[in-house]
Amino acid sequence: MTAAVLPDDLHELEKSLLNGIAAIATGSAASPTAATVAAPLLDIFTAQAESRSLDHCARWLRAQGHGYYTIGSSGHEGNAAVAAALRVTDPALLHYRSGGFYCARAQQRPGHHAVRDVLAGMLALTEDSISGGRHKVFGHHALAVIPQTSTIASQLPRALGVAFAIGRARRLGVATHWPHDALAVCSFGDASANHSTAQGAINAACYVSHSGLPIPLLLVCEDNGLGISVPTPAGWIEASFGNRPGLRYEQIDGADPLAVFNTTAALAHDVRTTGKPAFLHLRTVRFLGHAGTDVESSYRPAAAIRQDMARDPILGTARAVVAEGLATPDELVERYLSLRTSVRLLALEMIHESTFESADDVVRALSARHPDKVAAIASYPGKATSREKAFGGALPEHEGPLTLAETINRTLVDVLAATPNSLVFGEDVGVKGGVYGVTRGLQKRFGSARVFDSLLDEQSILGLALGAGVSGLLPIPEIQYLAYLHNAEDQLRGEAASLSFFSNGQYTNPLVVRIAGYGYQKGFGGHFHNDNSVAVLRDIPGLVIASPAHPADAAAMLRTCVAAAASDGTVSVFLEPIALYHTRDLLEPGDAAWTAPYAGPDRWRHEHVPIGEGRLVRDGDDVLIVSWANGLAMSLQAAHQLAAEGVSCCVFDLRWLAPLPIQQVLAHANQVDRVLVVDETRNTGGVGEGVVTGLVEAGYTGAIERVAALDSFVPLGDAANLVLVSHDQILDAARRLSIR
Repeated sequence: MTAAVLPDDLHELEKSLLNGIAAIATGSAASPTAATVAAPLLDIFTAQAESRSLDHCARWLRAQGHGYYTIGSSGHEGNAAVAAALRVTDPALLHYRSGGFYCARAQQRPGHHAVRDVLAGMLALTEDSISGGRHKVFGHHALAVIPQTSTIASQLPRALGVAFAIGRARRLGVATHWPHDALAVCSFGDASANHSTAQGAINAACYVSHSGLPIPLLLVCEDNGLGISVPTPAGWIEASFGNRPGLRYEQIDGADPLAVFNTTAALAHDVRTTGKPAFLHLRTVRFLGHAGTDVESSYRPAAAIRQDMARDPILGTARAVVAEGLATPDELVERYLSLRTSVRLLALEMIHESTFESADDVVRALSARHPDKVAAIASYPGKATSREKAFGGALPEHEGPLTLAETINRTLVDVLAATPNSLVFGEDVGVKGGVYGVTRGLQKRFGSARVFDSLLDEQSILGLALGAGVSGLLPIPEIQYLAYLHNAEDQLRGEAASLSFFSNGQYTNPLVVRIAGYGYQKGFGGHFHNDNSVAVLRDIPGLVIASPAHPADAAAMLRTCVAAAASDGTVSVFLEPIALYHTRDLLEPGDAAWTAPYAGPDRWRHEHVPIGEGRLVRDGDDVLIVSWANGLAMSLQAAHQLAAEGVSCCVFDLRWLAPLPIQQVLAHANQVDRVLVVDETRNTGGVGEGVVTGLVEAGYTGAIERVAALDSFVPLGDAANLVLVSHDQILDAARRLSIR
């Protein structure tokens, strides 16, 4: 029996663990796997004990009214041996129960204090080294741990992208934030493995690997057999992933640290040398319920909970330590108790440290804005020789006037030529050149390593982009139609836009997502090719939404989005109106009013379009019409007709849907005192609601009307005209306003 005096406030789980350690017989035989490699068993034990002590401290803090997070890692600490077998430079995207991994990873950076990191997160302190007090997450830039806030599989597509970026950067000879021989490691739970996001990402990893491309990705499924209260069927994870083509699978008991360490080391070597993904099935248990509010005894028999205590991974590590002669049972008990005390004392010291006191401080990390730097980058064309080579000597500024689609195409050539770490990809963008020809010829100019076709899965397309962006590349993915974005919108909302916020700006996702959208395709395609809703995008904090209508704006706005990504890590969505892609005329056949010459680099600085800056495209005195995209073209046509009736309309193009240029609109509105908002999105949740509200809140008191599409999906054929904004609606509303 141990000579240590056990504190009175020990939890039953701690008593069971310490009594189990004390009962270990000295001189027991070493594990058969012990001779394979010298695992740092004492370090692993320390990391596991730190993690367990943090879990108990979290509940103690909560009871004292100080802590705000009680989802713990107890029972999962076998993942500490996973971390010990990997490199500190291997980017890691961690499950919320990977506390042991985080503590073990921190040991690989001398002087790093994992316990302080985690406590600062629990206490929502501004000194928290990753989120700055915004959330309790496992993350640290120096440890290559990318923070994840909702690890219900949503991090798997990004992990796929990080692995892809490692292999692709090596092929292109460009640098990323990771070594060329790094691997990406991603942990998740057995319940999360059933999520479509996980299934899609793992399928994509196998697909890409099967295609012969390197995907150095280690997937770690921490299987405790429970999804909160719902049991995972026995054998389900093995049945689901044990025989996937192109995916090496290994199952191991998380309570055997030597086996975990050696199996992980072997898998890591295989992943690094072959570039093929691997799946480590780590069998664990779960102690202390799902979180502090979860009463596990209400859905689990007491006998099952007691049986799990015999599978405690810390006890398994203690047995290995004693078997190797590295410490006695008493010494391990003392080590655990000492760590427990030091964690509790540190928490007491930290509870009075600073937390947020102003909203400005909270939101400051959302998205950096350096407009002067963005303008400089947007105006830089790269090397003249590179540009001439990319265009084959036929520079676009020497062409005739271009359509919207042609302008975007030429701008992408300029971006790829000036930005060696940029990538353009998506379904059909490579060989075919896009459904509407917007990316035509790019792959021939820049090769399939930089312009390539993806598999048909929007989550994986955005995941590749997120992983590439956080790795130091500049991705420009394409989502083929706006309606298809909804399959994967959480990758923007929950992953891309939140990363800067929850890492206090230490990690960013530089990213420009091109999306073809909106209606007015003469009834073709129905809803999926005429989606007119952007509500799911407009309320994402920090997301920039650009939506050029005219070729004269498209090039400068796309360069701005790319420059903001490069400068500030900005996440932008570039919405392109399909119906205007190949439009040439506005008022009558042959007027070429919807084309524009391509500006050469000597004009880029002068024609730069800052984020959030709209444009007055027609002057007038009676009514201000505010619109964008297809609505802009319709508004200009209506203004021309109204002028013949004696009604003078000025037309303002928003150009940016987030942030909206409300102050510019307000200045023109106050001059005219009559405003018509032409909103091609839906009546409820449409962009026009934001414009009207913004004007009213800014103090506008004049007359205002809005015409918007009906709250309906867009039907097929001529019926589409019944639900979308019509030319006659714009005319009638402007006439009513003009006489008020």
